[in-house]
Amino acid sequence: MAGLGALARKIFGSSKDRKVKALRSKVAAINALEGELKALSDDALRARTRMFQEQVAKGTSLDELLVPAFATVREAARRALGQRHYDVQLIGGMVLNGGQIAEMRTGEGKTLVATAPVYLNALTGKGVHVVTVNDYLAQRDAHWMSKVYNFLGLSVGVIVHGLSDEERRAAYAADITYGTNNEFGFDYLRDNMKYERASMVQRGHHFAIVDEVDSILIDEARTPLIISGPLEDRSEFYNTIDAFIPMLEAGDYELDEKQRNTSFTEAGNEKLEALLREAQLLRSDSLYDVENVSVVHHLQQALKAHKLFQRDRDYIVRGGEVVIIDEFTGRMMPGRRYSEGLHQALEAKEKVRIQPENQTLASITFQNYFRMYEKLAGMTGTASTEADEFMDIYGLEVLEIPTNNPVKRIDDDDEVYRTVDEKFNAIVELIDDCKKRGQPILVGTTSIEKSELLAERLKKHGYRQIDVNDPNAFAPLFDGDDGTAREKIFAVLNARYHEQEAFIIAQAGLPGAVTIATNMAGRGTDIQLGGNAEMRIERELADVPEGEERKAREAKIRAEVEALKQKSLAAGGLYVIGTERHESRRIDNQLRGRSGRQGDPGHSKFFLSLQDDLMRIFGSDRMDSMLQKLGLKDGEAIIHPWINRALAKAQQKVEARNFDIRKNLLKFDNVMNDQRKVVFEQRVELMDGTDIAQTVTDMRYDVIEDLVSRHIPERAYPEQWDTVGLQEEVRKMLALDLPIIDWAKEEGIADEEVKDRLRKAADEVMENKIARYTPEIMSQVKKAILLQTLDNLWREHLANLDHLRSVVGFRGYAQRDPLQEYKTEAFSLFESMLAQLRQVTTSQLMRVELVTQQPEMPRAPTEMHPHHIDPLTGEDEEARPQQQAAGAFSATGVARDPKNPATWGSVGRNEPCPCGSGKKYKHCHGAFV
Repeated sequence: MAGLGALARKIFGSSKDRKVKALRSKVAAINALEGELKALSDDALRARTRMFQEQVAKGTSLDELLVPAFATVREAARRALGQRHYDVQLIGGMVLNGGQIAEMRTGEGKTLVATAPVYLNALTGKGVHVVTVNDYLAQRDAHWMSKVYNFLGLSVGVIVHGLSDEERRAAYAADITYGTNNEFGFDYLRDNMKYERASMVQRGHHFAIVDEVDSILIDEARTPLIISGPLEDRSEFYNTIDAFIPMLEAGDYELDEKQRNTSFTEAGNEKLEALLREAQLLRSDSLYDVENVSVVHHLQQALKAHKLFQRDRDYIVRGGEVVIIDEFTGRMMPGRRYSEGLHQALEAKEKVRIQPENQTLASITFQNYFRMYEKLAGMTGTASTEADEFMDIYGLEVLEIPTNNPVKRIDDDDEVYRTVDEKFNAIVELIDDCKKRGQPILVGTTSIEKSELLAERLKKHGYRQIDVNDPNAFAPLFDGDDGTAREKIFAVLNARYHEQEAFIIAQAGLPGAVTIATNMAGRGTDIQLGGNAEMRIERELADVPEGEERKAREAKIRAEVEALKQKSLAAGGLYVIGTERHESRRIDNQLRGRSGRQGDPGHSKFFLSLQDDLMRIFGSDRMDSMLQKLGLKDGEAIIHPWINRALAKAQQKVEARNFDIRKNLLKFDNVMNDQRKVVFEQRVELMDGTDIAQTVTDMRYDVIEDLVSRHIPERAYPEQWDTVGLQEEVRKMLALDLPIIDWAKEEGIADEEVKDRLRKAADEVMENKIARYTPEIMSQVKKAILLQTLDNLWREHLANLDHLRSVVGFRGYAQRDPLQEYKTEAFSLFESMLAQLRQVTTSQLMRVELVTQQPEMPRAPTEMHPHHIDPLTGEDEEARPQQQAAGAFSATGVARDPKNPATWGSVGRNEPCPCGSGKKYKHCHGAFV
């Protein structure tokens, strides 16, 4: 049956192929309008936008407008950019408009493809978001494509790091908004920490197109976006917890040094319960009740600090601070701190000053952020291998768009060597060979460290590395009578300096150019054979005014680029070399796809060794011994299609494991996401409500209902009531001094009568406050107290969920499903939070007294830190804009004096040292002593 299916697909094409073919009829309809639109004046073409907007307002669907709108955009792009959409680009645009993923090869013009669906969906006036992987691409694409949108009368905004709220609000108010995934996500989180609707910057989530969709929705989705802020001082709490650990004996806990983990035994649990009860830190009878999840978490961290972490091995105490020691290098790591309360536990153990923990104020995963959009689409060169995940998580179908020209690239089988040393020797030999022929070379590495290793090899072979920050460093790339660089030079890119890297990667198609890049470096920029004329003109003629001289120099650059292109073509096009296989086939395909754009010739080959991570994980030891027996000599490689197939299977296994990790992360986050939506929607309703009196009254009545039911059992006689406890609780909670003990002595009284009297007494207090302070002021006070209380409890709730997540895995040992346990207990914690919200809000409002001035609305926390951990490097991406700032200025904007380290501020470890030595900071003034 499988054979018949394959045969049918060969004859009729797959269902996806048929879907793409079905769009060609609309392409024909768009082409039929081309002559008519060419005849229109600029103003008449622009007027079509207003006509379309009126039709949409009257109920015309976007699908009905697709053909005329796409034809309009194509004509506008021809006039504004000098670029006309190919037929396949129109097909890609239709796929995006349908809320699907368009897989298009590198160099097929994805940036232009997006203009048609963006324009069509912007006609609704609800805003369209175009999402890119970095600030440079967001600004570049917005500037470039705004020529088309502005020509058609639409506005364009761009969201990048460092904008004020006013600038962000203006950018989101535009018809089309470009920005990075991080900025869109953080703005959503920050909006839901505001206290006035007018101060929010986003205006909804209507339609988004995600560029490099595989990078954003797959790779970066492994880690959530987090906004954190410092907690209040809890030194006493950490010290109290710390004091319990020395009281434990060997039988009270278990150590797993291999897994670096600890746990309490049954005897230890009983002992701790007794100690906590005595210290009044236990909120319920059992240590493992959900109310005590935070205490349990900190007890486990304290146990780790005492029993697993050793002073002078894992950390040292210097200057009254606990400083981590790197387990691999043995160096101190000042400024780095363990998370989740572990560093505070070490500080309590060592009796030094305990610094506040950072508390999560808000967080969201990319999966849940992007699923908020009414319509979501994406484009990339590599999505097919992850098609199942896109459909499963996001409901996005991947459709492969045909190339405009046939692909001529030759993909060789992998070469496998025994050792890394042999592999690198073969790579350098191939680079030398290509260099002699004048063939451009792109070498892809999996990490910055591997890039530096290869760079050192090339230096030993007489190559010179250029400085990517020096604009004059590229001059040798354009030198030489034969169109190739005179010198043996190379550039190393590592996805840190996006703007400089975009320029270098654009020129990587020059004859004889050697470029080493990590996977993400320069992504989003085409490698054009002969170089990118537009980028050269922009850079080299930046100071030349419009006029004859500029036109002449532009023409000279274009002629030079064309001549260089012919030399690169004659040498065989771009040669892509992979230094090892990545754990994902998709990343390898991204690297390969940089060669052979728009029908150009090209070549690709991967070099592997049995010492590579992927080969090592999948049993290369046996293969090594077998090859030695077969007599494989040093420097010889195995080349066979079978190896490629075996590697593809190994990669599929790793991809499946990573998919499971992401899916599991999402399952847990979905629990929090349901609660987050309820809280955020409630906040917006509260901010929109002019008077929330009824909400507050309902809360007060619920509190009274709860108080009475706890102290007056159902169908109990008055002599069985806990009137003393009720009277005390009413005094504490409602600030009412009422003779409840005397009420119980009245004949025929029932619990409903008690509730009525309490409600009436509480209502009188609130009415008096309204009469004294005016309804308007009291309405503001109610809103401010309710919002502030909700936020404080929500943050506490997030911390509890984090702690619950860290300990719930142990339930698996008891044959209970950790996810189901997490769902149950998270719901219980949420109910508890809502009950607390009612109690705290009611209690504060019953006690509030105002001075005679307009009350201020509370403000969002001022000290907030966004975080997104790069899943590949483990670095905090959001720390980079400050760390990687231009070397001339400190993070505060003060000019750096090379001779005065006091002016340098915070310097990134890999940033050039501000002293001017030319070394990295970590190898110069930042070297640990």
